[in-house]
Amino acid sequence: MSVPTPVVPADVSPVSPPQPAPVASSSSSSSWPLGSVFNRFAAWRKSLDLPNPGTVENLTKESKQTLLNNYAFDGARADLSKSLSMNPMFQVTHSFHLGSQTVPPTYHFGAMFANDKLFMHGNVDHDGNLSARFNQGWSATNVSKVQAQLSTQPGQSYVQMEHDFQGSDYSLNAKAVNLSPADLTGIYMGSYLQSVTKNLAVGVETILQRQAPGLSDLGLAYLAKYTGSDRKWIATAQVQAPGILQASYWQKLSEKVDVAAELQVMAAPGRRDALATLAARYELRMASFRAQLDSTGKVSAYLEHRIAPTFAFLMSGEIDHFKNAAKVGVGVMIESSSLTPEEMGMVPPPGVPVAPMPQP
Repeated sequence: MSVPTPVVPADVSPVSPPQPAPVASSSSSSSWPLGSVFNRFAAWRKSLDLPNPGTVENLTKESKQTLLNNYAFDGARADLSKSLSMNPMFQVTHSFHLGSQTVPPTYHFGAMFANDKLFMHGNVDHDGNLSARFNQGWSATNVSKVQAQLSTQPGQSYVQMEHDFQGSDYSLNAKAVNLSPADLTGIYMGSYLQSVTKNLAVGVETILQRQAPGLSDLGLAYLAKYTGSDRKWIATAQVQAPGILQASYWQKLSEKVDVAAELQVMAAPGRRDALATLAARYELRMASFRAQLDSTGKVSAYLEHRIAPTFAFLMSGEIDHFKNAAKVGVGVMIESSSLTPEEMGMVPPPGVPVAPMPQP
């Protein structure tokens, strides 16, 4: 005999068994106020839409490209380079320098390899001094770098390791030179650069030198960078603790002309010195001309004239009016390639139609 099923009225819902009340986690409840503040701060920071200020290493990049400090030379110079591959890039270089008043005659052989994330460069001279650079890009914002130099002269060899991280509106850099894992001696450097407005960025750089266990020296430097709203002028300043000030100004006057100024002031105890430098660069269609004047009475000029796409003529000169001295340098840069024009992208490969030239 079957037992009849009880009928439940339509307006009465079945009663579900009581569920235990959820127990709040002590860790989440304690961290929630801090997480809320952090999320609000992150949202406010993102709403500012601040730009990335660049790295501390490139703080004065624009002015350095205009000044002659990295271009001027004297004597005779020749740089011969040959490209063996374009993707990945592989290039070898032979450099000769002789007749200089400041450095002895030298010969350098270099090789460079680069692809999307890896960069390697090595250089060796006739005395056996070796230098190398290695850059590995883990992502668009993370780059690890290693530099090394092995010299035949005592005290000139070193190994430097560093890492760059660039956020949306800040940049971080950590660096170690001649690090000894045994006693942690060496030179440690760290820098932080933060954009506070769309035009202004401030930062700090610290240097810790550990010559021996228990013997260390700490130094601080304060940085500032102001960029014009149109990105056509940049002013920077660096202040170090002993009383050293370095300021620079760069401005792009037109598509072909830019100027730069640099001021270095040392007001340390027992020594007071200052150096002011003015420079200008003019870019022609096939040439680049730089001129420079500083407060010590030196007038310098540098000309790079590219006669052909693979041949450039260099000329550098300097006159020191106070010392009544002069320096003159001439040089050439020759580039050759074992690649075909199709591999270099100069002409389309066979089978690809060439677009007709526009008619007047």
